[in-house]
Amino acid sequence: MPAPLFAQNRICQLFGIEYPLVQAGMIWASGWRLASTVSQAGGLGIIGAGSMYPAVLEEHIQKCRAATHKPFGVNVPLLYPEMDKIMEILVREKVPVVFTSAGNPKTWTPTLQAAGAKVVHVVSSSKFAAKAQAAGCDAVVAEGFEAGGHNGREETTTMVLVPAVRAAIDIPLLAAGGIATGQQMLAAMVLGADGVQVGSRFVCTPEASSHAAFKAAVLAAEEGDTQLSLKKLVPVRLLKNDFFQAVAQAEAAGADAETLSQLLGRARAKKGMFEGDMAQGELEIGQVAALIKNMTPAAEVVAEMILDYKAALASMAALQAGE
Repeated sequence: MPAPLFAQNRICQLFGIEYPLVQAGMIWASGWRLASTVSQAGGLGIIGAGSMYPAVLEEHIQKCRAATHKPFGVNVPLLYPEMDKIMEILVREKVPVVFTSAGNPKTWTPTLQAAGAKVVHVVSSSKFAAKAQAAGCDAVVAEGFEAGGHNGREETTTMVLVPAVRAAIDIPLLAAGGIATGQQMLAAMVLGADGVQVGSRFVCTPEASSHAAFKAAVLAAEEGDTQLSLKKLVPVRLLKNDFFQAVAQAEAAGADAETLSQLLGRARAKKGMFEGDMAQGELEIGQVAALIKNMTPAAEVVAEMILDYKAALASMAALQAGE
């Protein structure tokens, strides 16, 4: 049940959660431990299927269900292989919420909804948000340029994207990209979002499955230490390391998508974020890493964000009252 402050919130009602706060399904970070902890704390935990073979995903779903009686979800990048097997698992396991991205939401939304799931699609423009609504999605995530992981080529910031998407759709809207505090959560909701999806902040938690060296690098990041890269291939925001510099040099020399694909190779993200190669790994993280300075248990992250949200709301009320 939603907390009293969020009793009428559409995201809370849609998912059956206490707070309109969703943990993003990040590759190599979002396993069952993180997802179940966030769900237990009142948000919506998400398992990131992008780094999992079908059998591994099934195991994580079953362990997550055993660890929490509360709703949780799975994030599925639709461009990944073995999609038929993944969808079969989601349907068989009756996953209550499925977030889709990087593909056409028309393809699987009816199948998932017929199995009882709520379907949310991640978009980077108001045009694609309208298409997601037309495809029958229950909600959308508007993910701004600040976000880590896969990103939009348009480089539209969250502050611009959220009101644009709000004007284009009627269904519930989650804001993502550059959100790690309760103050930022409130700001996104003032702009028209019904809730937020938070990724980078949950990387720096003990429950995240990413490598300790990657977590340390995120904690050490300052402003300007990330940059959107690989725009001719699949746009992704990266921490600057040796691999990033190699990509930047190739792009400056006019490298095409095929050349960049060869440079990226296979399992580059696993090498960095899961195995801890800070030089040659692909290190995906959002701009908001510059604000993250502490390793904090996931349940405390949720509690702190809601506490800060309430404090920011009270501050705005006092400002309006002229106090």
